[in-house]
Amino acid sequence: PTPSIVEDLRQRGFNNPRLWTRGVDFDMFRPDGPKIERGKDPIFLHVGRLAVEKQVDEFLKLDLPGEKWVAGDGPERERLHKQYPNVRWFGVLDGASLASLYRTADVFVFTSITDTFGLVMLESMACGTPVAAFPVAGPIDVVKPPQAGVLDKDLRSACLAALNVPREGVLAHAATFNWTIASQQLFSALQPINGAKN
Repeated sequence: PTPSIVEDLRQRGFNNPRLWTRGVDFDMFRPDGPKIERGKDPIFLHVGRLAVEKQVDEFLKLDLPGEKWVAGDGPERERLHKQYPNVRWFGVLDGASLASLYRTADVFVFTSITDTFGLVMLESMACGTPVAAFPVAGPIDVVKPPQAGVLDKDLRSACLAALNVPREGVLAHAATFNWTIASQQLFSALQPINGAKN
């Protein structure tokens, strides 16, 4: 899904790995549309599965101004709810509700260090919300700082710096991930089967 993963596969001996990026539904995830009622303080948002490998604690334990919002569910839900009672929990949302959440937030915080892409980052950027993440595979290729967000080993620093990323640049970068490009990449990798009819 990203150039970093293609290169990793090459280094591991895979022959001819090809890039097949992802796209986002720009009709659903866009900057204009309903938002959630909020105050003036910054809102830092995490969306994803509440599981150990997603490292949601890395976000929730940060000392940040404003509010922390989380959407998603998973095996860590009960523990996280108890440990972080001051977080606003949204549970699982449909696409339209999720889009409202993205466009309301000031910064989207991506905590995983094992994802190969991270579609939620792209959904957030399509709504104009910059990303704060660790500088690892996935965010390195999807976010491309400084235009669409901030990558830093210090996640708190990334979150605070992302507050100053202009939303126009975020939107412009998100537009480069569309289904037309992703489909063309897939079709270019297909090989005809000998003897098959068109």
